[in-house]
Amino acid sequence: MMDLLTIIQVLDSTVRLATPLLLACLAGLFSERAGIFDIGLEGKMLIAAFFSAAIAFTTGSVWLGLLAGIGASLALSAIHGLASITFRGNQLISGVALNFLASGLTVLIAQSWFKQGGKTPTLEDGARLNEITLPFANMMRDMPLFGPIYSELISGHALLVYVAMAAVPASWWVLYRTRFGLRLRAVGEAPEAVDTAGISVTRLRFAAVGICGILCGIAGAYMATGLQPFFGKEMTAGRGYIALAALIFAKWRPWYALGACLLFGFLQAVAIRFQNLDLGFFTVPVQVMDALPYILTVVILAGFVGKAIPPRAGGEPYVKER
Repeated sequence: MMDLLTIIQVLDSTVRLATPLLLACLAGLFSERAGIFDIGLEGKMLIAAFFSAAIAFTTGSVWLGLLAGIGASLALSAIHGLASITFRGNQLISGVALNFLASGLTVLIAQSWFKQGGKTPTLEDGARLNEITLPFANMMRDMPLFGPIYSELISGHALLVYVAMAAVPASWWVLYRTRFGLRLRAVGEAPEAVDTAGISVTRLRFAAVGICGILCGIAGAYMATGLQPFFGKEMTAGRGYIALAALIFAKWRPWYALGACLLFGFLQAVAIRFQNLDLGFFTVPVQVMDALPYILTVVILAGFVGKAIPPRAGGEPYVKER
């Protein structure tokens, strides 16, 4: 049996590892709710991770790095918007192309700038995100049960972790309690009805793609300045695709997305914590543990979690009737 401290440490790792997944999942949620499928979440996170780490190292400011990461992600979002909204291209092909672009571009620029085999130097001091100690965390550390939970699990995360958690109720409120959210969801279901009401479908879809770019930018920046203090080649390691699987698992709903991403984060945390897990009669190889999140992704995408119905107009370019 695991003791309380071990459980809290695993859950603490779960929250940290789920943060970039959650931000990317919410990014895909806004985009796909507006009818724009975005396979390019991976590429946006990757290019944001590189530019945030590169600029943070160069300037010594993690916040300038964060802005650079968001800017780089928004640039790819603009390309995706032009391709899929303005020119009515295939959204899936556009997203895959952005992933290839980010994959090659980040390594090329990293090698040109830093000459360290496609990675950035390690970030230090003000160039990386520091953990925040919440009020009374140190005082409550020795309290039974709730003390370790508050001081070890709730307190001690980087600011962007709390931003990601706050983004869940904020996304729910925007999508379900505002006029903008109602119109955004309507664009993904019946864009012709929105157009008939005199509302610009193009503008709403670009707004959704822009929100997607911002959230992916924050996710990538967190990975390279908070989760790890540097950028490494292909450091996103398929998290963009896992976020898409989590989005399908969550059936395009913010609160369900939180649960799905925490599940994926938990599997990753378990894989890291319990290498070569001994079950008594059998030892689970480390390779199997590492593959758990990806196995679950395949299971979800294969449709074993029940019927998930995407927005009706998703993936279809809107052609305005004359």
